[in-house]
Amino acid sequence: MTTNIALKFIDLFCGIGGFHQAIKMIDENSECVMACDIDKSCQESYLENYGITPEKDIKKLNLEKLEDFDILCAGFPCQPFSNCGKKKTFDDDRGLLFDEIIKIAKVKKPRFMFLENVKHILKVGNGEVYKYILNQLDKNGYHVQVEEISPHTYGIPQQRERVYFICIRKDIYDGTKIEFLKPEGVTIDFEKFLLKKSEVDEKYFVTGDTLDCLNAWEEMINVFTKEVEEKKTTIKLTPTIMANEFYKNYSAEEFKQLAPWRQEYITKNKPIYNAYKSTWDKWYEQNKSILTKREIYGKLEWQVGNVKEKDSIFNYFIQVRQSGERVKKAEYFPTLVAIVQVPIYGKEKRYITPRECARLQSFPETFKIHKDDKKAYKQFGNSVSVDNVNTVISTTLKKYNIIH
Repeated sequence: MTTNIALKFIDLFCGIGGFHQAIKMIDENSECVMACDIDKSCQESYLENYGITPEKDIKKLNLEKLEDFDILCAGFPCQPFSNCGKKKTFDDDRGLLFDEIIKIAKVKKPRFMFLENVKHILKVGNGEVYKYILNQLDKNGYHVQVEEISPHTYGIPQQRERVYFICIRKDIYDGTKIEFLKPEGVTIDFEKFLLKKSEVDEKYFVTGDTLDCLNAWEEMINVFTKEVEEKKTTIKLTPTIMANEFYKNYSAEEFKQLAPWRQEYITKNKPIYNAYKSTWDKWYEQNKSILTKREIYGKLEWQVGNVKEKDSIFNYFIQVRQSGERVKKAEYFPTLVAIVQVPIYGKEKRYITPRECARLQSFPETFKIHKDDKKAYKQFGNSVSVDNVNTVISTTLKKYNIIH
């Protein structure tokens, strides 16, 4: 692509530079005049990859000394808004960091702003957060177009629904909508995003209690698959199976004191337990030590539909979550998240690696990954999708004849 001018941009809440990567792909002569992120490990990664040390605190920026720029980018903190967070919205200091973006916009008046957040931001606080964002942007001179995009619709095997606020300064807004054409007939080459098994370090293979737990549940899945094959029947494993609850005896009063969701699960689990009581009992006795070691080991979230012939836990992706061992279809990778719930690739009984996370977020192979795996996983879980950001920004800039 070519540009009329070398673009200048700032990268707020920059993380490891997903926006930076995308803009450099659009215009290799572009210049990041300032980056900012409070996370020390992100500052380290940003410096190593781009030669820029991010500012530490957005609230302490000297805006009068900040160089003029064309584009403001911000994947502003989503914890107050996301399903993973507590959804405190305006009661969480991180939620108010959006106001820091507005402060900068008032002073510097960039032509374009591209903001990213979780899809849930549209609904939290009964929609008040969304209204507040749109109102602030409108009051401060920006037309806003909101788009929902996920990598999986562009051929990348990660379902990651995100909202992009495309903000165009009103004096240059041409009065028409930007059209984002989603590619048709996209096929996902799942294997392209994986390392060869021989390339994967031994430390990423599942061992210990986690493997023992999965093997225990696999024994029970084998029982169900055998019956499906022999009797041509249907076996449904929803909602979450809570095996340890099979063997707790609550009085009527104690049961009423349980959380409503737990009451519901226990009640709905009874038919599957009663139908295979002797099998469950034998299985539980053999695996009780691992199933009771942690509460999550005794819970199975089977999110792959009815049990099928030759089914197996290891046909799918698995995440060890507070809600249990979550088993999901292997068409897409589960959404990468900042908290360490690294997906397990069941077929090879291993966690996906940081490099594979980088690929799922469309970072180039040349990107230097943080040496601390825990920090690397968190960084990629917090990052924007480079490919999606590229789509949003390049489509916008083409419409306004900034790039050709």
